[in-house]
Amino acid sequence: MIAKLTKQVTSNELLNKYILVLNQNGFTGETDTSYATRLVNSTDNSIYQEVPQAVIYPKNPKDIQVALQTASSDPFLSLTFGPRGGGTGTNGQSLTPGIVIDLSKHMREILEINVEERWVKVQAGVIKDQLNDYLKPYGFFFSPDLSTSNRATVGGMINTDASGQGSLVYGKTSDHVLALTTYLVDGTELNTAPMPIEKAKLLAEQDTKIGKIYKHVLETCLEKRALILQKFPRLNRFLTGYDLEHTLSDDLQTFDLSRLITGSEGSLGVVATAKLNITPIQPFKTLINIKYDTFDSALRNSPFLVSANATSVETVDSKVLNLAREDIIWHSVSNLIQDVPNKDMQGLNMVEFNGETPEEIQTKVESLCAKLDSMIEAKQAGIIGYQLTSDKSDILKIYTMRKKSVGLLGNAKGSQKPIAFAEDTAVPPENLADYIVEFRELLDSKGLNYGMFGHVDAGVLHVRPALDMCDPEQEKMMRQISDEVVSLTAKYGGLMWGEHGKGYRSEYGPTFFGEELFNELRKVKTAFDKDNRLNPGKICTPLDSKASLVSVDGQKRAWFDKQIDVTVRESFDNAMTCNGNGLCYNYDEASPMCPSYKVTKDRRYSPKGRATLMKEWLRLQENQSVNILDIEKTLIDSENDTTWWERVVHTYKRNRGEYDFSHEVKESMDECLACKACTTACPIKVDVPTFRSRFLNLYHSKYLRPIKDIFVAQVEHTAPLMAKAPKLVNALVTFKPVSWILKSVIGYVDTPELSVPTLNNLVSDINKFSMVEFSNLSDAELAKTVLVVQDPFTTFYDAQLVADFVSLIQKLGYTPYLLPFLPNGKPQHVKGFLKEFKTTAKNAAEFFNQLSDFNVPLVGLDASLVMVYRDEYKGILTEKERGDFHVLLAHEWLEGISLSDTQSKAHLKKQITLLQHCTETTAMPTSTNVWKTIFNSLDVEVKTPATGCCGMAGTYGHEIQNQDNSRQLYEMSWQHHVQSADFDSLAVTGFSCRCQVKRFENSKPKHPIQILNEIL
Repeated sequence: MIAKLTKQVTSNELLNKYILVLNQNGFTGETDTSYATRLVNSTDNSIYQEVPQAVIYPKNPKDIQVALQTASSDPFLSLTFGPRGGGTGTNGQSLTPGIVIDLSKHMREILEINVEERWVKVQAGVIKDQLNDYLKPYGFFFSPDLSTSNRATVGGMINTDASGQGSLVYGKTSDHVLALTTYLVDGTELNTAPMPIEKAKLLAEQDTKIGKIYKHVLETCLEKRALILQKFPRLNRFLTGYDLEHTLSDDLQTFDLSRLITGSEGSLGVVATAKLNITPIQPFKTLINIKYDTFDSALRNSPFLVSANATSVETVDSKVLNLAREDIIWHSVSNLIQDVPNKDMQGLNMVEFNGETPEEIQTKVESLCAKLDSMIEAKQAGIIGYQLTSDKSDILKIYTMRKKSVGLLGNAKGSQKPIAFAEDTAVPPENLADYIVEFRELLDSKGLNYGMFGHVDAGVLHVRPALDMCDPEQEKMMRQISDEVVSLTAKYGGLMWGEHGKGYRSEYGPTFFGEELFNELRKVKTAFDKDNRLNPGKICTPLDSKASLVSVDGQKRAWFDKQIDVTVRESFDNAMTCNGNGLCYNYDEASPMCPSYKVTKDRRYSPKGRATLMKEWLRLQENQSVNILDIEKTLIDSENDTTWWERVVHTYKRNRGEYDFSHEVKESMDECLACKACTTACPIKVDVPTFRSRFLNLYHSKYLRPIKDIFVAQVEHTAPLMAKAPKLVNALVTFKPVSWILKSVIGYVDTPELSVPTLNNLVSDINKFSMVEFSNLSDAELAKTVLVVQDPFTTFYDAQLVADFVSLIQKLGYTPYLLPFLPNGKPQHVKGFLKEFKTTAKNAAEFFNQLSDFNVPLVGLDASLVMVYRDEYKGILTEKERGDFHVLLAHEWLEGISLSDTQSKAHLKKQITLLQHCTETTAMPTSTNVWKTIFNSLDVEVKTPATGCCGMAGTYGHEIQNQDNSRQLYEMSWQHHVQSADFDSLAVTGFSCRCQVKRFENSKPKHPIQILNEIL
């Protein structure tokens, strides 16, 4: 039996009292001390892990002020705080043992824009891509770029002074901050903007907290000016973390405290709002992808490319390119980064030119291309070829691949994973190639693999050595490498932290600055936060403080992970390998991953959140000496050793409020739609539906299953029985007392009606399958035969679609055979009935393997069911049991059929709008183009707007507790496209998606097969 996991160390009496008083003082946001929420906020995109005491979610700036004011007097003076944005930091900047102030959930409001003066005012939780989507219609963008732009917040960018691609032209975040509203540790509101130095000196004379801050900062910046200029490197990526240099203008006439706060990592105050400079969008772009024989050649050629007056020069090595080839992302860029015949591409430079007119960039592009042609002909600089594109959508695809490369590196095979700890070093661009030679020698001497990519125009290269942090010796090696890289960057006139802030690397501050200047930083910290209560240990500590700086030796995620038996870690690798990159927090509503996070903005309900909870659950079970794999094997292959009565008792205690951490994990898993977007869209391939199913199987070995889960799991067995009297069943389901029972007792609403007439009535007997008859077919007959695989949803609830597919097959000159209905097992798998699922899978595989010998296509109609044969069957069955049968989807079969010779009524349909099932778009990224090709061959144009999840996802949208989320997801991503399309020309591939549209639009759209059948 799985263990009961008692309450972990959470809130103490002081914290509980603080939360109580906080709410009494008018805090309107949310507070959470649950272990699950604290866990998912204990990691970021780094290797570190620090479990906080609590998480608070302010809804407005006043909430931030109330939270800090409440804690500014006894008995709460020992409480510490750490502001948090998107949690995308690679060095633990937002991790804290105190109270997390999460600004990303609610503070996402864009407050004001002034196009004439070119500025925008935003709350700190606004996401970078959200802001640019807002600015785009005005012709502007917020120009500092970063690879995590679809989930990183403006507040986080300000706190780390973030920058990325194009920084040579656009600079860093601090170059675009016009004003800030920041709350100090006692709740004092601090408004900062550039001002004449004389005004700053007047403020410094005031006997207030703000006056004292101005006094200390002015003294340091003026009196230590020469030392500051001597120590701070002359780089495009100038020093962050109390930027004493740029707080004063070069002529010493302007003072801007915002420059000090920008890059301070939340250690001086909590930034609530920001006024930002915005940049006009240059409408014309050209990107040249230059290919090299070695990565060293790519690096050494970068100064030549920068001299071509490019907007940006980005680079990736062969390691990153090869990982991209294995990912879903490659389908979108493969034609844009083609291999050079008989050459080995080991490096790639991406050179971008922007301009107001085509002519503005044409001369630059033509000049560079002419030089490249000459160099290729002369076999110079290792250049083996290049490709050019001026298509904005293609350029976006390439940069999406480049941005995803951060996560892709984490998907390297084996226990050694490329990790971030020395990945954002910056040196003068002219020194970069030589610096990287030494860096590579350092890593090669230790026998390590690594990937490299970055911004060569700014001298910043992201280098991620592959280490197994569960190995104590390799953890020590990480420290050794870190120390040596600090020395190496100093040798080449650079910085250890050129882009991603200090975080746990703050310990290197004294070495870099020297004692005198570091003490000046400590004076600044003292003026703002003398008791070290804001993000303590980051950048520096106050003067006279005995507290230590955080260290690269700090507690890491691996400290938790290595407590789990290695066989369990390997078995649950689809959760264990999550590296925290957070792509599942993607702001884009048209992105399939992750619907439950998009609609709730609760990080527990994301793939990263669920993986974090699953890992901790496995660790805690291990600490209770529970052998999870043995229990799981017994549950699937034998019988549950927990009696029904014991489960009743455990469930009764749960319902009475008895704590078990398993319930918190279960709550997170219940919010999952099992859409499987994470299994391909996540660069690490975190597979929530699979480990969720395994967890539910284990959880319900101790606790009773809900009636609705049993109801859903049995649908493939009950549907054939109900279909024998469909009119009666439909009448019963809509009968108020029955619908009340379904809703109130089972928890199920909007049950779809069974098809009338049934499939048996729609399809003639000649299409019914008989093994005896089938075995007697000639080779010629088999070559023109198609076997239609039934599924429970289209067969019993959308029979007309199956009948139309049979008709289409016949029109194309083939003979369809309708295979007998066999349960697929998808509903069982989703609800964690793994013993039953294994039996179902075994039976279906045995039957389909008998048919595979005939080499006749097996074709199914619903992606979510067909993908179970390909994925989940492989997980539950042995290789021999699974066999080699392959079930196609309709578009995969049609792809090999020529439609151009068929008689068509395509003039009746000049254009259709195709909306696809999210499982189909993520698992089969080429499916959209296949459908386009099929319809284009009949002179029918296909519009394929990007959509996320429709909100139905199998039975999720029918379950009573999911109604609000289901509707919001539909309105978020689908409603606009459905309502703006000609409904008669709207094609929707997913059964659950068609049901969702019918539910909210009162009309059911067609499957593309049905439209094809109409026009042929």
